[in-house]
Amino acid sequence: MAVTEGTVPFRGFHTWYQVCGRLPGPDGKLPLLVVHGGPGLPHDYLEDLAALAADDGRAVVFYDQLGCGKSDQPEGPALWTLETFVAEIDAVRQGLGLDRLHLLGHSWGAQVALAYMLGRPSGVAGLVLAGIIADAPSYAAETRRLKDSLPAAEREVIDRCEAEGTTDDDAYLGATMSFYQRWLCRLDPWPEHLVRSVLTMREDVNAALWGPEWNITGSLKDWSVLDRLGEIDLPVLVTSGRYDMVTPDVIRPVAEGIEGAEWALFEKSAHMPSAEEPDLYRQVVEDFLSRVEGRRAEATGG
Repeated sequence: MAVTEGTVPFRGFHTWYQVCGRLPGPDGKLPLLVVHGGPGLPHDYLEDLAALAADDGRAVVFYDQLGCGKSDQPEGPALWTLETFVAEIDAVRQGLGLDRLHLLGHSWGAQVALAYMLGRPSGVAGLVLAGIIADAPSYAAETRRLKDSLPAAEREVIDRCEAEGTTDDDAYLGATMSFYQRWLCRLDPWPEHLVRSVLTMREDVNAALWGPEWNITGSLKDWSVLDRLGEIDLPVLVTSGRYDMVTPDVIRPVAEGIEGAEWALFEKSAHMPSAEEPDLYRQVVEDFLSRVEGRRAEATGG
C-alpha cells in the first residue's frame, strides 16, 4: 500500500496529511477523508482505518488538525474555534484536489464534519458520523450520569480535584482513567496508537473548546445543531459502541433527525469501535460507502 505524506498551507501555518493508497482511487472508489477527534488529539488512534486502502482498495486520507500531532502547533487562543477546524477541511481538500470524496468524522471530528456539511459544500458523496455529538448539554448530562456510576472513591476524587482546580493531580488522572477504560476504549491494554494520541494531546486546545467530558467548560459547552439536522441531504452512516460514552440517548436524536440515516451499533465497543472491532468496523464502513457509490452510478447511468 502506497503511503505519502506532506503538508498543505492553512492560515499562514501548515497542516500535515497522510494519504494511504492511490489518488485518484481505483475503479471509481472515492477517497475517504478522516476528521479525527479531540480537540487537540492527533489522528493516530484512527490508523486502523488505513487498511481500507489495502490491496488497491479505497484511498484513506488522514490529517492532524492545526495545533496537534505533526501539524504546526501555534499558540494563541483566538485560533481555537469550531470555525477554524471547519475551514481546515476545505484547505485539505483544495491542497490534495479532493473534489469528490467521502467524509468520516469521529467524536469531536464528527462535530466538525457535521458543521462542515451544514455549510452545504459540494462534492461530498457520503458521510460517516462516528460517536457523534450534536448537542453538548445532553452529552454532558449523559457523561455525568456515567461518571456518577463509578465507585464512590473515584467519584469523590474527580469532584474534589475539579472543585479545587487540581486536575493535574495523579489521583485525578487515575480516577478519570477508570472512566475512560469503561466508556472510551475497553481494550486492555489500550492499543499503542491510542496511547500515542492521548500522550501527545494539546490540553490547552482541548480546554479552550471542550474540557472534562462531564463538565464542559470550553466555548462549545452550549453548542447544539439538533434543530438543523434536517438540512443534511446526503447518505449518512452513524456509528457508536454499545458501551460508548456517547450513549444511545445522545446518538438517537442524530440518527432520527437526519432523513434516511443508518445507525450501526458495535456490540463489543465503547467509543473506539474502529480500534476495538477494527475488521467489522471497516467492513461496515466500506459496505456503506460502496452502496452510496453504487446508487450514484445507477442514478447517473454510469
